[in-house]
Amino acid sequence: MKIGELSRETGVAVRLLRYYEAQGLLTSRRSEGGHRHYDSAAPVAVARIRTLLAAGLPTKVIRELMPCFVGDGTELQACVLDHLSTQYAELDSRIADLTQARAALGEILAASSRTLTHA
Repeated sequence: MKIGELSRETGVAVRLLRYYEAQGLLTSRRSEGGHRHYDSAAPVAVARIRTLLAAGLPTKVIRELMPCFVGDGTELQACVLDHLSTQYAELDSRIADLTQARAALGEILAASSRTLTHA
């Protein structure tokens, strides 16, 4: 299928499909005229990429995980579970950092509001 067909079928913009290909997440073959052609498994690959992006994984990690899927779903082989657990822990750490930053900003806003109220 051509890139426009893949875009329509998956709801993903052509520009993003090109980006996925440039990042090594998606493969195509080129016609003599230079047009991209994708195999019938491409929509499944795009759905997997979208799922992993939504989970907060960077494209570098996604590229490593793409060959490790089991079946047509989003289940991955057991050999990558440690890698996913590390990513999960990193998300927890970022959430904790953001929570702390949010609390600090809230304190600044509250103090500033009190100052304006008493001025």
